Amino acid sequence: MAFALRLLFLLYGICGLISGCWSYPTSYAKNNDCPKGWTQLDCHCYIFEDEARAFADAEAVCNILGGNLVSIHNELENALVLELIRAGGETEEAWIGLHDAIQNGDYIWTDGSDQTFLNFDAMDSEPNAMTGDCVVIDEDDGLWETNACADTNENVYVCIKEVQRAHH
Repeated sequence: MAFALRLLFLLYGICGLISGCWSYPTSYAKNNDCPKGWTQLDCHCYIFEDEARAFADAEAVCNILGGNLVSIHNELENALVLELIRAGGETEEAWIGLHDAIQNGDYIWTDGSDQTFLNFDAMDSEPNAMTGDCVVIDEDDGLWETNACADTNENVYVCIKEVQRAHH
């Protein structure tokens, strides 16, 4: 499984190079354009934060780091976020940047990006407004669940930001 996932990341990276995401010649694209400790996938950098915080506090930390709580737009990105969480240690769930705190049932990403992919646990009747307005990813299966946004409810989290390329 790990080999297949790494191969998938490699293929996705090659597709990113071909699709024009990279503005540099291939020799520059080999470099990781993310800060130390961050993981790059396509045009974004990701980092797992293992200090549990409330949803709003986690978003604030991501903002300080130059990004937002992670937005997930496809299965590959979901797999990467899941692997970052699993590599970060023992946890059950982690915040992602999806919420319906503004209008019930209208889920939006904290970074304002379009909602193009959802991975709610349908077998567990998710999304479920009764369990909360903020969304976590389950470390066991990578499925999403609603969770209370309350300041007393703290989880680890993943931040995302766009790649910042140095001008050569």
